[in-house]
Amino acid sequence: MSFFINQLIIGIQLGSQYMMMALGLTLIFGILDISHFAHGHIYMVGAYLLYTFSVLAGINYWVALPICMIILALIGVLVERLVYRPLRGSPSINTFIAAIGLLLAIETLVRGIKKDAVRVPVPVDRSVSVLGMSLEVQRIIVILGALLILLMLQWFIKRTRLGIAIEAMAQDREGASLVGINVNRISALTFAIASALAGVAAVLMAPLGAITPEMGNPLILKAFVIVVIGGLGSMKGAIFGGYILGVIEALGVAYISSTYKDVFAFALLIVILAFRPTGLFGERAA
Repeated sequence: MSFFINQLIIGIQLGSQYMMMALGLTLIFGILDISHFAHGHIYMVGAYLLYTFSVLAGINYWVALPICMIILALIGVLVERLVYRPLRGSPSINTFIAAIGLLLAIETLVRGIKKDAVRVPVPVDRSVSVLGMSLEVQRIIVILGALLILLMLQWFIKRTRLGIAIEAMAQDREGASLVGINVNRISALTFAIASALAGVAAVLMAPLGAITPEMGNPLILKAFVIVVIGGLGSMKGAIFGGYILGVIEALGVAYISSTYKDVFAFALLIVILAFRPTGLFGERAA
């Protein structure tokens, strides 16, 4: 029983990572109708930034966290301004090609600078005993950090003027523009928030594994699976979908085989879409 609970906690930790990535994608797709396939590589850049600040520069991990978030938010603004904004109003295939080109450019650039895998020391390298189980503190930090970020994002969207403007744009972009909402400003803000979310996920998760130029590839595929499972544009769907996939993946690896780790996401996608073609919350999102 303790083994099952331990795997369940690992699944929730994985789900926290997936949820933060999927929330960023949901914001970008739901508001701007852009499939930002380079989002996983923004995550990868965040992990390398942590390595640069924490290992090479010797900056405290907890100080490096907000620095990485701010830098990735600025990178998100630049990506929106230089890559996607000039393509606004063009066919969707153009933004798709731009996203693929961007992710290839980021991966090639990083590989040219540091192609070998690197690691970041675990900031709290100890375990705690809960109900007779030994749990890594860093995994608990990931879970609690994700919940805190989720609550802050919900408060921002529902309680601030900028958040309400983002929600208005998600519902009707033309209508929002007609009532005086600055579309360019909200678009840039959306990319900044989504990129900062990727930064939080990267900083929290980086100490638990190796950092490589390719680490964003499987993650972005799973994040898109979560977005589709939850319902395109549904934040609630991204939250539930992220945690569902994380738990299924952790239990599948434990009780079936780690060989099929990346298959579980697509199996879940097929099963859910067979019964709910619009995703778990697709109808409400519509």
